[in-house]
Amino acid sequence: VDLIAEKDNVKIAIQAKCYSGSVGNHAIMEAFAGMKYYNANRCMVITNSYFTKGAIELAKSNNVVLWNRDTLIEKMYE
Repeated sequence: VDLIAEKDNVKIAIQAKCYSGSVGNHAIMEAFAGMKYYNANRCMVITNSYFTKGAIELAKSNNVVLWNRDTLIEKMYE
């Protein structure tokens, strides 16, 4: 993972992807494996792009939080 964020005893493993194309399953697997390796409570993948349908399905089945470019823009203005 690229970043470990921790607050109030909740540790999140974050995988960041700066892609010009869609982000696929591999990023989801990296985040999930990193969560286990670093003993984190949650994991997420953040990208400046979008996720493939397969990546979205894999993330849902493994409770991996996904933030695409639209979510990033929303969060910047909150």
